[in-house]
Amino acid sequence: MIFAIAAAIAAAAPASGACPDLVTPDALVCRALEAQKDGKAEDAAQSFEEAAKASSDKDPRTARMWAAAGNLWITANQPGKAAVDLDKALAMPGLEAEQRGEALLDRARAAEAQDDLKTARAKATEAAASIAEDPFYWYFSAALAIRENDSATAQAAIGKALTLAPSDPAILFEAGHVADFVGDDEEARSYWMRAAGNDPNGPIGKAAAKAVEMLGVTPTVKTDTQPPK
Repeated sequence: MIFAIAAAIAAAAPASGACPDLVTPDALVCRALEAQKDGKAEDAAQSFEEAAKASSDKDPRTARMWAAAGNLWITANQPGKAAVDLDKALAMPGLEAEQRGEALLDRARAAEAQDDLKTARAKATEAAASIAEDPFYWYFSAALAIRENDSATAQAAIGKALTLAPSDPAILFEAGHVADFVGDDEEARSYWMRAAGNDPNGPIGKAAAKAVEMLGVTPTVKTDTQPPK
């Protein structure tokens, strides 16, 4: 997620060498990107926040810094901080087209994590105007619809996600959840087995295999060679 924003920020960062030992927006962004590479989401979020605070609100890069901070707070499991930073980003000039859509989707994710499903759906719907070709958007919409107890929306959304990324293990895994939600054990098993086969050693594949076992069948996984149903 937030790929367009991350690309824009990375393009403006120092090209090589260690981050300068200065308190400037560019130096702070450099540190944020280094922390992100190291998997230190909280440190990266804080550095992006500091960079944004050190920048002019009129600079379009500032909104991207707030949006990047918000995305990383989600990764750090701090949706409250994510919501604050993403609201700042969305209130400023600088996020356009796909960038704005990604920030709106992250705002929806933060709201969902805070159990504010109404805001989550509103922000997700707004995001669709610019990122309707992003399979993760539809993945999230399907997962949100399950929480909303809306089977029709869940099925329609996961269908679009599967059309865009038919072999993605995460989407196949969620497709299994949607099928399970509507009471179709056979289809749920099929999607989960395909997810397990496409990610046999990864966390999604292992979770999918476990889901199949919970249905009462020991999975025999294989890679996905069939189109989605």
